[in-house]
Parts: sequence; C-alpha cells; structure tokens
Amino acid sequence: MKSGTKSGTNGGMKTFNRVVMVLVYAFLYAPLLLMVFFSFNSAKSTSVFEGFSFKWYGELFSSSDTLEALRNTLILAVASALIATVLGTIAAMGIFRVRSKFFKQTMLTVTNIPMMNPDIVTGVSLMLLFVFVGRLLGASEYLNFWTLLIAHVTFNLPYVILNVLPKLNQTDRSLFEAAQDLGAPPAKAFSMVVMPQIVPGIVSGAIMAFTLSLDDFVISYYTSSGFQTLPLKIYSMTKKIVKPDMYALSSIMFVAVLALLLISNIFQMRTEKKQAKG
Repeated sequence: MKSGTKSGTNGGMKTFNRVVMVLVYAFLYAPLLLMVFFSFNSAKSTSVFEGFSFKWYGELFSSSDTLEALRNTLILAVASALIATVLGTIAAMGIFRVRSKFFKQTMLTVTNIPMMNPDIVTGVSLMLLFVFVGRLLGASEYLNFWTLLIAHVTFNLPYVILNVLPKLNQTDRSLFEAAQDLGAPPAKAFSMVVMPQIVPGIVSGAIMAFTLSLDDFVISYYTSSGFQTLPLKIYSMTKKIVKPDMYALSSIMFVAVLALLLISNIFQMRTEKKQAKG
C-alpha cells in the first residue's frame, strides 16, 4: 500500500511539475508569438486580425530611419561583442592563472558586481564619468558613439569572462605548461593547446555579448547623444504610437537570435562529442 501511495504521489508531482513548466514557457513565449502573429496583420490593429499580409515588412524595408537605427544597432553590437570577447578571454586567462585563492575569489567578486548592479546605476555612473573626463580633456561633445561603445563593452565583459572561465577550469593546466617546456612560445602554446578546448565558451560569450548589446536601452539612453539605436528609436515612438513595422522588425530579430542560439548549441554539442571521443 505504501509503495502504491508513494508511486501515486510521485506521478502526481511529475504531472504538476510539467503543468507548471508548460505555463511558465507559455507565459514567456506567448507575447513573442503574438507579436510575430500580428506582424502579418494587414491592419494596424493589435486585437483584431483582419488578414494575412507582408505589408509591414515592406514598409520596414522602405523606412530609411528604421534601417539606419538597425544599422547603428548592429555596428554597435558587433563591435562591442568583438572587443568584449577579446578582452574577456584575456581576463579569464589571467584569473585562471592566478594561484592565490583569495585573490582569485576577489577578482570573481569584482567581476560579478557589474551584473548585480541595476542598469540605471551603471548608466548614470558611466555618464558622470564620461562627462567628467570630457570636461578635463576639453571635448566639444561629452557623449558620442565612442562613449556608447565603451559602455557596452563594460557591461558585456563579465558575461564573457563567466562563459570562458568554466571552460578554462575544465582544461588540464599541465598541458599548457608542457607545450612551453617543449619549446612552444606562450602565444603558440595557447592557440594550439588551450584555444580548441575553450572555443565553445568563447562563442557562447560572444553571442551573449551581442544579444545584450542588441537589447540594451537604459545604459544606452544615458551614455549616447545623437547615435540612435533601435531600443532608443522604439522608446521615442512610444510617446506617440508604435507602428506595426516595429513588430515586423522585432520578429526578424527574434528569429535571427533564435537561429544564432541554435547554431551555437549545435556547435557546442559537436565540439563536446569530439572531445569525448578524443
């Protein structure tokens, strides 16, 4: 009787957990699917679907302001992701090679602080720093594309470090030292021995940095002037009305990011399989 009751309880818990999981995912993805659905609406209504049409996709690609904002966003996201990936990988290597546990833990704590900070705190503090430095240098503009780029690299760095560092911890430290003992320069030893093992972490960090930069509004709002990204453009539109061509653009970005994540996961799974076979 007890075993039957126990198995029945376990079955009920499993069903409950599945229902909760389905509800959570429905809550997360229903707004996105609804946005994609209404991007094909022939009318401006967001409550009544009047007919299937690519009208708003056509208007999207004929809007010079929207395309310019998209170009600015992609330039910023790609540049900040590349810089953050290079600097983050170097920083992760430095933390990995630290012998002192206290100093390593201190460095990890310092790395986590930007992620724990509210975006508005980071944005305001960076704005004050840029204005202060700009006045010291006598700059005509305190905020521009370069301050925006520095701000995006700053909040992207911790995510790259925390993606690369676990992969470094999985590597055998003695292999890198053995390659150097056999005569390989440090740079060659790193590229031949360590790099192939941490590539999945680097790719994951780069993708996360790219998507975070693509999405950011609060920090961009405080650290840019005249360089308009898509989040800033959409925010300016909310004061009046958000045109349905923004639904089309958001749908394209959603599908692109989803495809990017799928490719990243497939690449990581294949790399792990190769390492397991090796």
